[in-house]
Amino acid sequence: MESEVPVGRRVAYWRVRRRMSQQVFADRLGKSKSWVDKVERGVRALDKVSTLRDIAAALRIDQAMLLGQDSRPLEVTTRVEGVESIRAALCAYDIAFDRPTARRNPPDGAALAGSVAHAWTSYQLARYPPLIGLLPELVAGAQRGYAREPQEGRVSLVEAYRVTASLLVKLGEAELGWLAADRAMSVAAGDPMLTAAATVQLGQVLRAGGRAREAGRATLAAAYRIGQADPDPARLSLCGTLLVQAALAAARHGDEPAVATRLDEAADLAAEVGDGHDHQHTGFGPTAVALAGVTVAVESGTTDEAIARHEEAIGRDGWRWLPPEHRAAHLIDVARAYLQDADPVGATRMLLEADRIAPAEVHHRPAARQVLADTLRHPDAPSTVLALAATLGVTRG
Repeated sequence: MESEVPVGRRVAYWRVRRRMSQQVFADRLGKSKSWVDKVERGVRALDKVSTLRDIAAALRIDQAMLLGQDSRPLEVTTRVEGVESIRAALCAYDIAFDRPTARRNPPDGAALAGSVAHAWTSYQLARYPPLIGLLPELVAGAQRGYAREPQEGRVSLVEAYRVTASLLVKLGEAELGWLAADRAMSVAAGDPMLTAAATVQLGQVLRAGGRAREAGRATLAAAYRIGQADPDPARLSLCGTLLVQAALAAARHGDEPAVATRLDEAADLAAEVGDGHDHQHTGFGPTAVALAGVTVAVESGTTDEAIARHEEAIGRDGWRWLPPEHRAAHLIDVARAYLQDADPVGATRMLLEADRIAPAEVHHRPAARQVLADTLRHPDAPSTVLALAATLGVTRG
């Protein structure tokens, strides 16, 4: 039976599937290569819940799957299959080799721009399943358009890569997202604004992949390159968003002075932009900066501060104007804070509200499913979280 496969063999299976060497995997866990080898061979037992949780996080899978207790609901299977289609599109080099598929007529510029705008709308509304199906053809079409008309097709291709990278981070595919973000950076090279836009996603994928310092350096450099003096709202929004990304990166490695400086700089720009805008698909404004402050507090483990900041932030008018994806993602962060505070009821309340606002954020995002599983394991977990977990096929693990 599948559940009888030793945990060590499951670790080895998922490590290889994630294309990680034993050394890379060991580095991500803060362990030695010898430790990983012994675990995979069954010489060393995995008897600590915290270690299992760290391994599952590094492998980007639910802990239940690691233990052979995941029922693989249809939506998870669909998500995995969709990611493989996106991977195939990103890994295709038809244009470089002049294959027949590359000779298909690309969409005209207006149609392509419309498709990219539709993809961003789907992302911000957290309509992930249809977006997963849309992206392979969008990426291929944008590549053909750029090959045919580099100047006209440049923006659409960068934006197609950007939205692809953002979605892949949501789906727990940071390495593949890095490929999309890197492609966006390459196409955007030479244009400071396009490069800054692509760097937003580069920061996301680097942070998600455990490369917070690199994320901080890249986003800060891009922010200062486009400057803060120009009053253009799009430029200010990009600069401010990059500063927020730099703050989140600094929080990951405990650089509190840098976090405070970056958030203060971002807040100054946000005051000029105001809430209710979505320049460059950033949703940047005072409320977005306030929510970033909550995430920073969660990262640092100051749960009381995180929850207090959250309550203040959602009282703003700007909270209602943010895209559903942004609000639901924030609520999942706050659920983590409630768990840190040993309050499964509060965590459940956040998860249920996120599920109401943007169901796919909970159903399709591995990080959200992990928070749900952690809530489920708490001895005082309310019955309402049991129903949500049953619907999604999430177990205590």
